[in-house]
Amino acid sequence: MVDVVKRVFKRHGAVTIETPVCELKETLTGKYGEDSKLIYDLADQGGEILALRYDLTVPFARFCAEHGIDTIKRYHISRVYRRDRPAMAKGRYREFYQCDFDIAGDFESMVPDAECIKIVTEILEELRIGDFVLKVNHRKILDGIFAVAGVPAELFRSICSAVDKLDKSEWAEVKAEMLQKGISSEIAETIWSYSQKKGGVELVLELLQDELLCSNELAKEGLEAMKKMFLFCDLFGVPPGRVSFDLSLARGLDYYTGVIYECVLVGQDVGSVAGGGRYDTLVGMFTKKGKSIPCVGVSLGLERLFTIVEKNIQGAVPSRPTQVLIIGATGKDDKDQIFAERLKLCNVLWANGISCETAHKTNAKLMTQIQLCEKELIKFAVIIGSGEIQQGIVKIRDIATREETEISREELPAKILELLL
Repeated sequence: MVDVVKRVFKRHGAVTIETPVCELKETLTGKYGEDSKLIYDLADQGGEILALRYDLTVPFARFCAEHGIDTIKRYHISRVYRRDRPAMAKGRYREFYQCDFDIAGDFESMVPDAECIKIVTEILEELRIGDFVLKVNHRKILDGIFAVAGVPAELFRSICSAVDKLDKSEWAEVKAEMLQKGISSEIAETIWSYSQKKGGVELVLELLQDELLCSNELAKEGLEAMKKMFLFCDLFGVPPGRVSFDLSLARGLDYYTGVIYECVLVGQDVGSVAGGGRYDTLVGMFTKKGKSIPCVGVSLGLERLFTIVEKNIQGAVPSRPTQVLIIGATGKDDKDQIFAERLKLCNVLWANGISCETAHKTNAKLMTQIQLCEKELIKFAVIIGSGEIQQGIVKIRDIATREETEISREELPAKILELLL
């Protein structure tokens, strides 16, 4: 799975960087909204107040600011930490892998945002994960809705956090939280009337005709941006049904400034498997002059994907990358000689870039080794005994068909490479 993810990231021109598992706590706080309570606090021996990284995005922004990087496509696959309650069946852990792809730099508006959507669709389609939908929204549209509904500006982020719970909670619960946070029932109902809307580019065009919403400049800017994003997704060949403009999508992290994403699997109860968005002001938080660098990114949760892939696996899968097993047809008196020849053959195949193994026992039984090939889905066995040594040949056994072919030892590497094509 990691190989698939890396291959897609590299296909889109990304380089990889690493960031520390530990950051200064002040680097992480104030970026995640209510989720900041899930950050693991640490105190090192030097007395610094540290924390385990919550995600790979904030450390990336800090990295760009520290090294003066203003244009980069990067990927990072590594562990992050949440002081959360694990739910393994749903793919929620305290320590887990995120696979991040980010584009930093001043580019044509919404092209990088659409490319992030394209990347997620490529990865999930290649993993054959099943049906999925990428929900998208825009923070400016959300802020515009809050403004025209009458939410005080200082409550935008707090109400946004409440809206973010609509995919997990009933409207009555979310409304009660909004009222508790200080807005009226009428304002909450106005937000609800918009947050129920879902669709594609046709919904964007419909909302551009909404006089109340478009009276707010932020909302109008966000809608125009979404219109562009759908155009670029179409040019990238993203199937229209894969992307849903969903006004209930809020994503509670404070650092988002533009488009936001969340990918869910249809009919699977594992939560979102990917998420992200635009965070144009985050790098500026770590520079002395507050210089902002436009950034957008998306992150896939490896464990959640694996939870689904594991359920969908049909039949046996190999637990090792071995392509060839060298087997000795051993008698009572020649086991040491044949063992030595097995080791020589391993060395020959390794030198030719072929993944192979042999049992580390001089008297390994032939049938036991063949059964191992069947169990581990090793494609070929190379069999050698005293007769083969005298004739300078080996036997290649196709494990699936059980067919055996005799070949000279000199021809073995080329023949194996041919069979593996």
